[in-house]
Amino acid sequence: MADIEHLRAGVRASLPELADFTDQDLATKIVDAWALSLSQTEFERIEDMPGSANPDSPALREGTQATHVRGVGLLTVALGEELQRVLGPLELDRDVLYAAGVLHDLGKPFENSPANQARWKEEPGKAGFPAIRHSVYGVHIALTVGLPEELAHVCGTHSGEGQLVYRSTLNSIVHHADHAFWAAAEKGGLLDMDPADLWTKTG
Repeated sequence: MADIEHLRAGVRASLPELADFTDQDLATKIVDAWALSLSQTEFERIEDMPGSANPDSPALREGTQATHVRGVGLLTVALGEELQRVLGPLELDRDVLYAAGVLHDLGKPFENSPANQARWKEEPGKAGFPAIRHSVYGVHIALTVGLPEELAHVCGTHSGEGQLVYRSTLNSIVHHADHAFWAAAEKGGLLDMDPADLWTKTG
């Protein structure tokens, strides 16, 4: 297993926009969070995970989980800034928008871990399958490294779990950025799947 400094360096390389943060304390916590999450698994880089929404979902033909994480970060910034330009202040700055976007899938190393997947599949009745989804595990990691509650909220409820809570403004933007990323990749033929297969299942 790689040491934590090696993991941190990898995270900074995967998310180059962190170097431009005004709030470098927040940038450091993002790096610490991803490094801790990776350290609990076989993965050393965000790029080591396939670029898929879930372990059993079609993956990007070109790109990895880092492509998705960074893409959602940049989409979140664009959506947030343009919404504020049209609607007025939403009290969201660029650093926080990007942070929310790149942290939303913070728990994916745990859920995507081959060892965890194999264990859960072998005996799903024992701890469930998966035992803990990436959204929930991401909250654990976020709070452990001292990230603020509003970012932990994004980790925990950007996905289906968010239907059970009142999503924050920030979380709502991330939720739509996340879905837009996968919808565009699917409709644009960028996923490792035949769009005709989807039509057969739903048409």
